[in-house]
This record gives sequence, C-alpha cells and structure tokens, in this order.
Amino acid sequence: MAGFFRKLFCRAEPENERTEEVKYLIVGLGNIGNEYAGTRHNIGFEVLDALAGASNAVFEPSRYGSVARVKYKGRTLVLLKPSTFMNLSGKAVAYWLRQEKVPLENLMVVVDDIALPFGSIRIRAKGSDGGHNGLKNINAVLGRNDYPRLRFGIGGDFPQGFQVDYVLGKWDTEEKKALPERLEAAGEAIKSFAAIGLERTMNIHNKK
Repeated sequence: MAGFFRKLFCRAEPENERTEEVKYLIVGLGNIGNEYAGTRHNIGFEVLDALAGASNAVFEPSRYGSVARVKYKGRTLVLLKPSTFMNLSGKAVAYWLRQEKVPLENLMVVVDDIALPFGSIRIRAKGSDGGHNGLKNINAVLGRNDYPRLRFGIGGDFPQGFQVDYVLGKWDTEEKKALPERLEAAGEAIKSFAAIGLERTMNIHNKK
C-alpha cells in the first residue's frame, strides 16, 4: 500500500521536462609565464581571474589551459585561460568546446583592443580578427568568426612603431588604480551574457 501512494504522489518527471545543465565557455586570451603577467595583452586572463575570484572559484591546470567553473543563475560558466600562448589559442578553444559540448553561440572570447579607450567594453556577436593574433588563430581553427567576443579597451597611446612594446607592457599607475572596477564591469557583462543573452547584454553594456 505504501508503494502505491509513493507512485501516486511521486510522479516520475517526463523525459522532455528534465532540464539539462546549460554551459558557457568563457575564454580569456593571454600568454602564460611571469614575463607576461600584468601586461595589457593579458587582460583576458585578468578578467577571468577577477570573475573567478569574486565567486571563490579556483583555476586548475588541465589540457591546453587552466579551467575554473562558476555557477550563475542556473548556468555553468566554464572559464578557460589557454596555455597554448596567444598565437595558438584556437587549439584550446576547439578542444574545450568539444569537451564540454558547448554550442558556438555560448562561447565568449575576452580580448584586448588597442582601438578602444582604456577600460571600455564592447561586445560583438561576430567579426574579423582586427589584427589580433589570438582571434586570428581561433577563426582559422574553427573555420568561422560568428562567435561572441568581449573586447576590453587597453588604449593606444604609444608612438608609431612601438605597438608591440605597448601591448606587452605593464599597466601604468593610473590604469592600475582604475583596473579593478573595470574588471568587475567586464565580469558583470559576462554573467549578463549567460543570464539574459547576447542581444540584451550588448544593449546594456555597450552603452557604458
């Protein structure tokens, strides 16, 4: 009799009502090694470090990079810092898309952009590599460029011919002071992307 009542009141959930884990792959581009730490080109790593830190998530070494996981509003954000160096970022992105079974529209790549003022954020659904070697390799490996990306402005105040030195240089004193707030803003944009979608996130955060 007890079994009868359990069956009556504990109806099994139909297959089509079961909810699967929704995953997002968030890739912050940068170069590994102490010589690159704290440089403008590594802002992708810094954004992900701040996002993970705010959620008490810890990066663990794994294949082609370090990975942390953040839960946010029922979604799982798989944070990836590739260890392949910038010019081979596509290898890590392709592997983790397959490994985590993440659809391309749930990928977001965080990169530095010298065409944007320091600390500004621009989110795009697709686009060219804009001369960025990390994006160039991702586009080549994936065979397409229609995936979301968050461009973090690092400014472009350098003499002609000194772009490499500037991009691989350290933040100046004023930038260091302002950086934490801008990193937090980038993290909020990433969480918004997972929670409310790309279009609404662009409408909100591209205006800030």
